[in-house]
Amino acid sequence: MRPSSWALAGAAAARDASGDRAARRDRRGDVEVTAAGPAAPLAGRAGIVTGAASGIGAASARALAAAGAAVVLADTDARAGADAAASLARAGARASFVECDVSRDEQVRALVAVALERHGRLDFAVNNAGIEGPFAPAADVTEEDWDRTVSVDLKGVWLCMRHELPPMVAAGSGAIVNTSSVGGLVGLPGSTPYTAAKHGVIGLTKVAALEYSAAGVRVNAICPGVILTPMVERLIVAEPAIEAEMHAAEPIGRLGRPEEVAAAVVWLCSDAASFVTGVALPVDGGYVAR
Repeated sequence: MRPSSWALAGAAAARDASGDRAARRDRRGDVEVTAAGPAAPLAGRAGIVTGAASGIGAASARALAAAGAAVVLADTDARAGADAAASLARAGARASFVECDVSRDEQVRALVAVALERHGRLDFAVNNAGIEGPFAPAADVTEEDWDRTVSVDLKGVWLCMRHELPPMVAAGSGAIVNTSSVGGLVGLPGSTPYTAAKHGVIGLTKVAALEYSAAGVRVNAICPGVILTPMVERLIVAEPAIEAEMHAAEPIGRLGRPEEVAAAVVWLCSDAASFVTGVALPVDGGYVAR
């Protein structure tokens, strides 16, 4: 049973979103970061982006820095993550990198401690790290593949929130954005562990939003559709016929860009979304509106 082309593309985009060690580097070079000023909605704030070495995570880190924030990038890919942070720093941003596997509690605890030590505050967190898991029908998924996918994609988000929430509660404010997927809103055949984990991320998001809204902490999720990351571009090169299928799957008639997802992340982290919590926001070109 071959997974649908949409599931292949969506999971490939997820791999790039996470910047996981298995993903190849997103070589984008230096980026321009606008100096913080009156129009910088996150000036003076600081936060974390996991899975920040490439794809949606890297685009989110760039966008948050451009909005005036100090950003601690985290990823398992130390080389690509450090390069991404250095690129931002050269452009004038307050950016640094911490190697972190979000499925390991002690590493997540250390990541949050470093962010607090460097910046004295934690105003936002973008829990974006994830992997795509195996492409197989449910009965063919191995226990090892299930455990690994759920450990990163679901447990990893919970571990991040577990350590991010206390300093935010102590400060009386904060914004958390968890990366789910359209696979957290609908079923994607051939991606059982991934789809289950991404549904779970939305459940975590809603519960945490209810539990911590009175403490001044907002918790939301983004649900990207097929995003034109380097991994998806490579998939198109390998299987040219799949591109037409991807475009046909999107009512808007094209694939999304990492920067479009990043714009939603910045908005959810900013005061412009001050009355928004517990939301699973599709950034998917209308895919789940059918």
